[in-house]
Amino acid sequence: MAAAVTPGAGLARLATIYREGTLGRRPVVPADFAELERRARRVSSRKAWAYVAGGAGEGRTMRRNRAAFDQWAIVPRMAAGAVERDLSVQLLGARHSTPVLLAPVGAAALMGRDSDVAIARAAAATGTAYVFSNQGCNPMEECAAAMGDTPRWVQLYWSRDERLVDSLIQRAEAIGAGALVVTLDTTVLGWRPQDLNLGSLPFSRGLGIAQYTSDPRFRQIVTDRLAAPQPDKTPVRVTPGAVRALLAMTRNHPGPFWRNLRSPVPRASVETFLDIYSNPGLNWEHLATLRDRTRLPIVLKGILHPDDARRALDLGVDAIVVSNHGGRQVDNAVAALDALVAVRERVGAQPTVLFDSGIRTGADVFTALALGADAVLLGRPHLYGFALAGRRGVEDVIRNVIAELDLTMALTGAPSIAAITGDLLRRDSWQSAPHG
Repeated sequence: MAAAVTPGAGLARLATIYREGTLGRRPVVPADFAELERRARRVSSRKAWAYVAGGAGEGRTMRRNRAAFDQWAIVPRMAAGAVERDLSVQLLGARHSTPVLLAPVGAAALMGRDSDVAIARAAAATGTAYVFSNQGCNPMEECAAAMGDTPRWVQLYWSRDERLVDSLIQRAEAIGAGALVVTLDTTVLGWRPQDLNLGSLPFSRGLGIAQYTSDPRFRQIVTDRLAAPQPDKTPVRVTPGAVRALLAMTRNHPGPFWRNLRSPVPRASVETFLDIYSNPGLNWEHLATLRDRTRLPIVLKGILHPDDARRALDLGVDAIVVSNHGGRQVDNAVAALDALVAVRERVGAQPTVLFDSGIRTGADVFTALALGADAVLLGRPHLYGFALAGRRGVEDVIRNVIAELDLTMALTGAPSIAAITGDLLRRDSWQSAPHG
């Protein structure tokens, strides 16, 4: 008797959607990214959409990220007999069920309350690792509690206060983080016209600073700030906008609303965060101290130049993430996918190299893996799913991306992630040829 064949993630997802379709139910979360983005925009506020979907400057880096994928074409191979696919990968000593992790996205509560906990639950439900944002809207401890044994990593923005850096690292260790992901490309905020044109920065309203207001060292800094003699300040002109900002700070600060409204702490917390959250002077000497400060695997995120990749690995870090921050920091920067090719050529096959910026579909995941990524981080799409349907929307986005990756592997004859190699890609001459 022939052994029973277990359908892969792709066929299982198709079966679920089509079965629902026979009952007259269509997916709330669209299966294609363009429609996902359109629907998410319709349900988002102008400020939320500007922050989450916007990019730096004229948006050239965002466009270049996508154009880079269009320069590569997948070349399917036939009759490979890839009945079952193994999508698992080994990363930093742990086995992951797929090569897709959820990227850290700050101020995600712009798209809905308790965003980070909902995303954590979706990650756990799908067995997907989640990188907690340092600019999250729920403390990392709450997110970890929602994930059970599912892998979680923690992002770190290097603060001006070194004791705060140590405190955040210690908390990451305490929640069982699988890695510390130090983001290098946001020592200052980039020029983001969509936010600027609205005068909107979520952190100035206390949104996206939950890792700080839940941190003992940060709270001590706020206490010391309030206890210090205050210089004479120009009185704040009371306007409807100022009142709304104060109410937002009050609402977003931990604790009862009415107690917060009478307290100077919420406003002082926002001011403190804006003063110290990131260190413009971050350099390689800072990064060299990490080995003595944590037992966690160290990942450096935001690498684009091959020489920086080599230097990071020579420093002894465990992995790098090739990323241009989704096009949000430097306008007209190199496409992250192009940088991935150059970085992998420079560092060789052995180091662990992850990738983000521009991943939208399972076919994109396949392309990035074939060009040398060991795994990818999925950013905006999962947040768009959250905007549409909360936790269930995040789950649907993850399942759709993994399903397409699995089906692409089946149709190209790749039985495992290791089998997704560069010989399954070609430079797409159609993109550069004239069309009449």
